[in-house]
Amino acid sequence: MKLILDEPKYLKNPIAIISELVNEVVLKFDKDKMELIAMDPANVALINFKLLSSAFTEYSLEEDVEVGVNLDNLKQILRRAKPSDKLSLELKNNKLKMDLEGENKRTFNLSLIDIENQKQRIPDLKFTGSIDIGTSLFDEAIEDMGVVADSVTLVADKEQFSVQADGTLSNAVVQIDSGNENVNLKVENVIKSKYSLEYLRKIIKGSSLSDSVSLNFGNDYPLRIDYKILDKLNLSVILAPRVAND
Repeated sequence: MKLILDEPKYLKNPIAIISELVNEVVLKFDKDKMELIAMDPANVALINFKLLSSAFTEYSLEEDVEVGVNLDNLKQILRRAKPSDKLSLELKNNKLKMDLEGENKRTFNLSLIDIENQKQRIPDLKFTGSIDIGTSLFDEAIEDMGVVADSVTLVADKEQFSVQADGTLSNAVVQIDSGNENVNLKVENVIKSKYSLEYLRKIIKGSSLSDSVSLNFGNDYPLRIDYKILDKLNLSVILAPRVAND
């Protein structure tokens, strides 16, 4: 296996985000992509990250490979990658050999770990609403809600998408009309669901990957958040809803 990535940010930035939710993962390499599927320890968020083979300048793989890694350790190495560096990945002596080549060549050997690979499956969810929205608009709305509560309620219909929060002494709402050029609503009937603000604050760091984000949810239903770069990567997180008496 030898993979070369001319733009390390396509791996560096997603791993930094994912490492806030999970610590140990199995990286799976096949002919089309590098992928990880992992559930956070509290079983609240399911992460699916795909880095497509087309994002690499070289993608040489003789057979499918699975390796277990500690994300904190991987993140620390990737932090050393400069924007102008070229990143190469190889498997050698039961380690993930990572070379950063720029003004000089730096080599890191990341020890692999054994992980009980409980096969995580992406659930077949039937969403009743879809919203494409500018990341800065959504990020600001989530941060606004943090002033008053620890959970956020998303509400959408044909005409409007709103982000709401109700605290003990305060409440807040951000309303975004369908006429806003930074939002695209695909909703037939009113949908409403509540989610953890703590998790959303971690997930919206995905705005470093893309200028827009896709939100799919329903009534008291999981939320799927997708950040995509065409022909490069997809970071998807499925977030469980907060129950009414939570």
